[in-house]
Amino acid sequence: METIEQKIQTKIVRDNLEIIILKIINQQPTHGYQIMVKINKTYNIHLNFGIIYKILYNLEQDKQITSTWDTTKRQPRKTFTITPTGKTTLETYQTTLKNLYTTLNNNTI
Repeated sequence: METIEQKIQTKIVRDNLEIIILKIINQQPTHGYQIMVKINKTYNIHLNFGIIYKILYNLEQDKQITSTWDTTKRQPRKTFTITPTGKTTLETYQTTLKNLYTTLNNNTI
C-alpha cells in the first residue's frame, strides 16, 4: 500500500513531467527509453511509453527540444536535445518553483 508521502510524490512528479524531462535532456541528449528509466529509478514511479512520448512530441512542437535519429546502433533511436528556448523554460520553471517553496516554508501566505 502506498504511503501518503508516496502518493504526494507521485502526484508532484506526474504534474511536473514536462520540466523533469527537460531537466534530464539538459544534462545530456538522450532518447525516450532512457528518460523513462531515469524517471522510474529516480522517483520510483512507473510510467508508460505513451506518456513520455506524448510529452516529448509536445516539447518538440513547442520548440523546447529538437530530435535527430541515431542510426549508429543496431536499432535506430530518436535522440532529443534541449534548445535555447527549452533552457530558458527550464531556468524559469526552476526559479518559480524555488520561490514557491520558499514562500511555503516561510509561512508567508
